[in-house]
Amino acid sequence: MQDKPVALVTGANQGIGLQIAKDLVTHGFTVLVGSRNLERGEAAAKEIGPDARALQLDVTDRASITAAAERIRNEFGHLDVLIQNAAISNTTKLPGQSVADYATTVRPSNVSLDEMRAVWDTNVFGVLAVYQAMLPFLRKAPAARIVNVSSGAGSLTMNADPATSHRAIFGPVYPASKTALNALTLAMAIELEPEGIKVNAVSPGFTKTNLNGYAGTETVEEGAREAVRVALLGPDGPTGTFTHAKLGALPW
Repeated sequence: MQDKPVALVTGANQGIGLQIAKDLVTHGFTVLVGSRNLERGEAAAKEIGPDARALQLDVTDRASITAAAERIRNEFGHLDVLIQNAAISNTTKLPGQSVADYATTVRPSNVSLDEMRAVWDTNVFGVLAVYQAMLPFLRKAPAARIVNVSSGAGSLTMNADPATSHRAIFGPVYPASKTALNALTLAMAIELEPEGIKVNAVSPGFTKTNLNGYAGTETVEEGAREAVRVALLGPDGPTGTFTHAKLGALPW
C-alpha cells in the first residue's frame, strides 16, 4: 500500500497513452502502464521513470483483466484514476490503404461482422470489462476519476451534419464504436454520480499515432492534454461530458 495517488492508463506503451502516463507522473501519480505486451509495457515504464510500473493488461482477455485487478488489490488497494485509452481502429486495413478507401470496405452494406466485432471487443466491451473490474478499487479512493478516450468521429450530431468533414467515413467499425463508448460513458457517469466519482469522455483530436498510421496532424502532447486535465478535475468539476482541449464541449 502507498499514499501517492495511483492511475491506470490502458494502452499506455505507445502514443497518446504513453504521453498521458508521462504527464500524470509529473502530477505526482504512480502510473500503471497498461500494455497487452508486458515487454513493451516495461520499456515504456522505464522511459517514463521510477513512478511508472508496467502492468500486463489485454482488455479483451478476461484472465488478463482479473490478474491486473488482483495485482492492484495486492500492491495498492485502491485506484484514483482510470484512463481507458486502449483502442484499435481496424484489423483488415491493407498497408498503404487510405482511410477513405478502407471506409468503402466497411459500409453497413458490406462490412465484415468479424471486423466490427474485433474492434468493438476492444473499444466497447473491453472498456466495460475493465470498468467493472476496477470499480471496487476506484470506490476506495477519496475522489476517483474515470476518463474514456473517445473521438469526435463518433459524434452522431456532427456526423448528421452534411457539412462535417469526416462524415463520409462514418461507419459501423471504429466511428460507431466510439459512439457506443460515449453512451457507456454517460451510463457510467449516471451510475456513479451519487458516489462523487466523475466519468467523462475526451477527444484527443486527429493525433499522429499508430492508430491512424501516423497520418494525424496533432502531436501526442496535444492529444494527451484533455485526458490529463479531466483526470485532475476537482470536486466542483463536471461529470458526463465529452470535450476536446481546443474545441471545448463536443456534441454527443
